[in-house]
Amino acid sequence: MVLKGGQELKGDIVAEKHGKLYVDIGVTVVAVPMEEVFEYSYGEQAEVNEPQGEQQEGTSESESQESGESGQGRMYYTDELPQTTIEQCVAEVGEAVVKVSSPAGVGSGFFINEQGYLITNYHVIERETRIEVTVFRKTGAGFDKKAFKKVKIEAINPFVDLALLKVEELGDTNVTFVYLGDIDKARVGEQVFAIGNPLGLERTVTNGVISSTSRGFEGLIYLQTNADINPGNSGGPLFNLSGEVIGVTNMGYIFFGGLGFAIPVDYVRHFIDNREAFAYDKDNPNTGYRYIQPDGRRNKSRPTQLRIEDAE
Repeated sequence: MVLKGGQELKGDIVAEKHGKLYVDIGVTVVAVPMEEVFEYSYGEQAEVNEPQGEQQEGTSESESQESGESGQGRMYYTDELPQTTIEQCVAEVGEAVVKVSSPAGVGSGFFINEQGYLITNYHVIERETRIEVTVFRKTGAGFDKKAFKKVKIEAINPFVDLALLKVEELGDTNVTFVYLGDIDKARVGEQVFAIGNPLGLERTVTNGVISSTSRGFEGLIYLQTNADINPGNSGGPLFNLSGEVIGVTNMGYIFFGGLGFAIPVDYVRHFIDNREAFAYDKDNPNTGYRYIQPDGRRNKSRPTQLRIEDAE
């Protein structure tokens, strides 16, 4: 690799993402901005560790290849990214986090690919069809906001509180997207951070650790974190120090700090991979359900275990 300043750099390229090349030079991994690179080339044995896609939708050859689809049409990306700092991660993936607004209120969301698909919580858009997504872009003076009012609901799963949206007519807006992590690699005590819009305070970053990887509520498993999660964070990403999403924040105790919860990323990947099963239809939203009662007892006599005389 030759930089614009004339310096030469040799090493193994371990990742190429968000406008940077990550080069393993032996003692550390260096993140080189593409705008600083004059030219670079690969040796005969070198390969870029690009995001892997599935060969077919709904199937995968290995854990690292679970990406929903193959090629440029993939729904989401995965990779083994190097760990950095919260500051660097925020600089790289912060623009992928958006504000999701509806007449019911404000939440958060994040892009999962360059086509404008994004994930948020179902309860953020529940019973709403007028949805607006606000994208934040860095400028010399701070951030520019751009609101998109044409947003399509692609799929919803009320049972795990997830929704898949698509921003249509992006025009010349280039979308920054996130990579989805591997929940099996998440560890209690690991540092994490969240980006969202709590109480309408846009682009707020909070950090903490994973308090539990298996906190159960109403039949589902959640990640518990002491990173502050407040109303408006709902639907936003919970990141690890590689900048990978490991959860979707959706619950927190308003009057008790340090008790936040996130939907594990494996639920998210399953939801996306099987999105046809959860496809949204405004004429048949499939939001109503009821449990069918089992057949009545054929033997009407009292069960033996409950007979008082037997107990005596």
